[in-house]
Amino acid sequence: MAVQRILFLFTIIFLVLSNSSCNGSFNEDNENDDFFISADHNMNLKQEFGHDFQAYPSYLSTITEYDKFQSRIHGFNNIEEVANRVAFIDVSKFGAKGDGVTDDTTAFEKAWKEACSSNTPVLFVVLHNKNYLLKQITFSGPCKSSISMQIFGSLEASDNISDYSKDRRHWILFNNVQNLVVGGGGVINGNGKIWWQNSCKINKSLPCKNAPTGLTFYNCKNLKVKNLKIKDAQQIHVSFERCTNVEASNLMVTAPEISPNTDGIHVANTQNIQISDSIIGTGDDCISIASGSQKVQATDITCGPGHGISIGSLGSGNSEAHVSDVIVSRAKLSGTTNGLRIKTWQGGSGNASNIIFQNVEMQGVKNPIIIDQNYCDQHDPCKQHSSAVQVKNIVYQNIIGSSATNVAINFNCSKSFPCEGIVMQNINLVGEGGTAKAICSNVEFSNIIGTVSPHCP
Repeated sequence: MAVQRILFLFTIIFLVLSNSSCNGSFNEDNENDDFFISADHNMNLKQEFGHDFQAYPSYLSTITEYDKFQSRIHGFNNIEEVANRVAFIDVSKFGAKGDGVTDDTTAFEKAWKEACSSNTPVLFVVLHNKNYLLKQITFSGPCKSSISMQIFGSLEASDNISDYSKDRRHWILFNNVQNLVVGGGGVINGNGKIWWQNSCKINKSLPCKNAPTGLTFYNCKNLKVKNLKIKDAQQIHVSFERCTNVEASNLMVTAPEISPNTDGIHVANTQNIQISDSIIGTGDDCISIASGSQKVQATDITCGPGHGISIGSLGSGNSEAHVSDVIVSRAKLSGTTNGLRIKTWQGGSGNASNIIFQNVEMQGVKNPIIIDQNYCDQHDPCKQHSSAVQVKNIVYQNIIGSSATNVAINFNCSKSFPCEGIVMQNINLVGEGGTAKAICSNVEFSNIIGTVSPHCP
């Protein structure tokens, strides 16, 4: 058992040291951070700790990889000294049962309190083959050191609506936590069916009420969220709000197509965020980017079902909104109600600018490319206003595929504030019958390059 424990000790060290890299440059190349455990070592570790490290290999290594980390732990004299610099938090030691029946909220709160007060980096572990039932819970900072929360098992939300009486907007909330990693390959299950059934969008006789966001990160800096399965959220699945320096990768986000308002990943008032290598299929936007967001990159995204990738909606209630410096690249959308959408309300102000959509494939998408500056969430015609959120400097490049309708491009721009600086390059979208058309109102193009089909009259 001694060798196995040493291996597990290395796992802890590598997890925390990888976490501590959040304190460095956000764009640092971390290609050497992740290693795989050998089959024999994995067998031993699985027998002792009940976790299959090959199935969930984030930040894991064998002893033979030690030399690759020497430069990062040269200040320590031996393994035990490194271990003394790491706080290992196992939620089961705080009374969490993980049987899917017992309320484990208090145990998680106690475990987090100890983790957050630690003066050394923390590895916070949620065990494999366990299903932890949680009511609304907030993991608050600031904490004294960096924390890596590795969810190997499952977190399941209580389906009792009364359990959210104190905070109806959140299920799991990370508030004001810096240098945080959340990963592990486990499952976060919002158990949202009861909320969908009580939505005014499903049952028109019911009043419209808020429902919890599954996983919210608020005012977090230097954040990594990776290798998680997030499903059936009560409303939005993952939300980044007022965060800075975020990496979100290798996420699988799923909910039934009929589930209302279940956006996959929502970004609001957040700067410098990279979303990558993720599969998203829900009942609303795969990715929604709201006001206050800047320097947003979404790459290698598979989207569908859902409402596509959206900027907005912006400017509701005559508000001022700003979104800029967005890149969406290498996305694949299938069967979505929209493809690449910018939506703004009449009466708002501000701008959506410097946005690039490139290298995108679509199949059976109802509105592949759409700008709607006259958006409103109602069936009746929208009231006309003299003000609008300005949409300018938008690039559509290398976009191919099929539209589920005969309208593949729809620029419904404002009369008062036309869309400006629109660039179209290498666009090939066909309709169900083999042809498609473009509808363009109040749009000013700065350049059309290569073949653009369909094109504006």
